Amino acid sequence: MALDIVLADEAATIRFGEDMALALKRGDYVALSGDLGAGKSTFSRALIRAIADDAFLEVPSPTFTLVQTYDLRIPVAHFDLYRIADAAEIDELGFDEALSDGICLVEWPEKADGALPADGISLTFVHEGDGRRVFIDGPAPALARIRRSLAIRAFLDEAGYRNATRRHLTGDASTRAYEHIHTGASRFVLMDSPAHLPGPILAQGKYYQQIAHIAEDVKPFVAVGRYLVSRGLRAPAIHAMDIAQGILLIEDLGSDGILDAGGAPIAERYRESAACLAHLHGQAFERDLPVTDGIIHRVPDFDRDAMQIEVSLLTDWYLPFTRGTPASDAERRDYIAIWDGLIESLGAAEHNLLLRDFHSPNIIWRPDAAGTDRVGIIDFQDAMIGPSAYDVASLVQDARVDMPDAVAQGVLDHYLSLRAAEGGFDRARFLRDWHVMAAQRNCKLIGLWVRLMQRDGKPAYMRHMPRTFRNLTRALSHPDLAPLRDWCEKAGILATES
Repeated sequence: MALDIVLADEAATIRFGEDMALALKRGDYVALSGDLGAGKSTFSRALIRAIADDAFLEVPSPTFTLVQTYDLRIPVAHFDLYRIADAAEIDELGFDEALSDGICLVEWPEKADGALPADGISLTFVHEGDGRRVFIDGPAPALARIRRSLAIRAFLDEAGYRNATRRHLTGDASTRAYEHIHTGASRFVLMDSPAHLPGPILAQGKYYQQIAHIAEDVKPFVAVGRYLVSRGLRAPAIHAMDIAQGILLIEDLGSDGILDAGGAPIAERYRESAACLAHLHGQAFERDLPVTDGIIHRVPDFDRDAMQIEVSLLTDWYLPFTRGTPASDAERRDYIAIWDGLIESLGAAEHNLLLRDFHSPNIIWRPDAAGTDRVGIIDFQDAMIGPSAYDVASLVQDARVDMPDAVAQGVLDHYLSLRAAEGGFDRARFLRDWHVMAAQRNCKLIGLWVRLMQRDGKPAYMRHMPRTFRNLTRALSHPDLAPLRDWCEKAGILATES
């Protein structure tokens, strides 16, 4: 269903341009119709500046040049067809090429006489009082993105941030996206995390997210974040939330990370991150965590089904990718049996809250703070109760960073020394479980990188594959993992990738 909104003044038109900048994606064509002075140029200028994250970017009218291009985070081509004599000129202006890699804004699209795509987004600006009304139409998926962005604007208005400026921050391998929200001298982070849509049923009437205990809404983030703070760690405060819509306005912990400008690990920051894990693991965990009055999040177990469906990514995605044929039934059967034994052995492991992705993308360094407060933690909504060795493996074998052996060993040794100081810590048992958890995580990642490339159109993650195999090789060095190492060698994995 088409939309229409009222823009009371110039400022509202600029905000609408910002909102649309966060709704559009590569390949979107936006037709801008309306009389002279109706707001098309004001809207376009605001949208382009928002994508550029530059409020003073020079955005000239393309009235005489016919097209202006902008090499931004998403490239934008701004067309004005008022002066074209023939629709065939559109090809000469490079419309198709611009649309293949970015966003095309087209003023006076009616001049194109059918030469433009029929499935574009149309915005029609009409004068209304001192402002204007905009009629929005387009394909259902595009309208859904626009509705979502407008819902976020309404959320900010209701939370008291009516004049907030929105800017893209980042997205990740999931459906979540993040924005920077500027209000005067303050800056916040907005988490845009709509509820997961069910996927294909895989087993026991459940889909992958359910079996692997992937958070399906924002309640776990709220609950786990507050729990971490109660345990003396630093998670972002929540300033406003709409649980039903999956929108959170949270504290901005900063932009420093634990890597240097060249992407290399900063040893001190990794050690301090390990100290946070030691601090957490030295305390008893709780399973039932409050979200709001009357809502409790029960942290799930990292159980057999979750571990098995994760490691199955290797046989389901990596082996068919590298061989061109699926894994054999015998290979799958042996692989599952080996992991069943390893998972059973983890019953005696030390268990605690498992953050799941405790590594460089999710750790923020706060240089002006002290102690555990220096380490800001984000992206913990998928937390489970499981072997505490898992998060240590995630940090020491950071999947996105080449960790020199000396740095990795230093981080692990720092954690072990802090835990040993507590008394009663079984170092040998922990290290054994560390190798099992490192193997489990790397087997998952090997398949995940391929799935992200083939299913989700995100090939950039494949650059981590060689590092992941090196990490797996180290994990398999423990004698208790000899059966898994033999299976990998027989399957031709380590021989080709180590």
